[in-house]
Amino acid sequence: MGRQDARQPKRKRNRFILKVLLTVSAVALVLLGSGAFYMYNQLSETATGAYQGLDRGDKSERRTEPVDIGKDNFSMLLLGSDYREGDGGERTDTMIVATFNKEEGSILLTSIPRDTYTKIVGYRDGEFYDKINHANAFGGIDMAIDTVENLLDIPIDHYALLRFDGLVDVINALDGITVDVTYEFEFKEKSRNVDFVFTEGPTQMDGEKALAYARERKSAAGGGDKGRGIRQQQVIEAIIDRVASFSSITRFDDVFDAIGNNMQLDLSFANLLSLHGYASSINSIESQQLQTTGDRRLDTYGNSIWYEDYDEDGLLEIQTAIKEHLGLTVETRSPALQYN
Repeated sequence: MGRQDARQPKRKRNRFILKVLLTVSAVALVLLGSGAFYMYNQLSETATGAYQGLDRGDKSERRTEPVDIGKDNFSMLLLGSDYREGDGGERTDTMIVATFNKEEGSILLTSIPRDTYTKIVGYRDGEFYDKINHANAFGGIDMAIDTVENLLDIPIDHYALLRFDGLVDVINALDGITVDVTYEFEFKEKSRNVDFVFTEGPTQMDGEKALAYARERKSAAGGGDKGRGIRQQQVIEAIIDRVASFSSITRFDDVFDAIGNNMQLDLSFANLLSLHGYASSINSIESQQLQTTGDRRLDTYGNSIWYEDYDEDGLLEIQTAIKEHLGLTVETRSPALQYN
């Protein structure tokens, strides 16, 4: 399989966290240019409140110096969490590595299936294997980053985590969004004993109804987890469209508070503004996905758990593509497929 074969068709659903970041950057510059300094300062405070550094410090152990995202190629781990209050741990069901090439002004997204079976770096005796989306639940963002670095053999320079459950507050602060529902279905929200009915076509949704739409995956037409990813993308894009018309929004304080409460990242506000240079690339992003097969079932935690194995040659192709995009030296390396 050649490098181009490793690239998959563009996957719009895999861009939502990146779109949020680029939209924040664009809105900030518009606010500054229009003289709306109060809202600009509010957005700056929101970004500061969402900032959470890593235990490792400001650079990957795979770097000799921290990267300057305004000048250097860099990578960023984008994490999407469907965490709900009362959950035992925060599993990150969306895991995407975004790499940014400064000279080309290009972005490459690499999706990692959440059930990928791999070494969880730093957990227990250091030789523990599990689904990659469990790394954050076991050891937080640092463990998730270490695990992805080991799998892909690259440095992860920054991260952003978006908690989808908290977007209810964002949507309500925006006075709702409009989503084009693609099929009819009913959804029961067990935690609140509420039934939602969805009919095909453009639908106005408040936060709770939008979250129910995004979580649906059990109906015959739903498409399971992959379909849920598409619906989450629809909701995020509807939010971005609404925010883009910020002149009609009157509850900006509530919007900023809701975003700040549900996003976590290690980018400063100045870093976020530096991302604006990539905004023109959002519709021409190249995407690739680590190819996996769901053929491994193991007894874990007292249950029979389904895992997905990745193809060794495919992993090497993915690693090479990322390294070339980052401008790193490409060396021959055995895949991270280390289990028996």
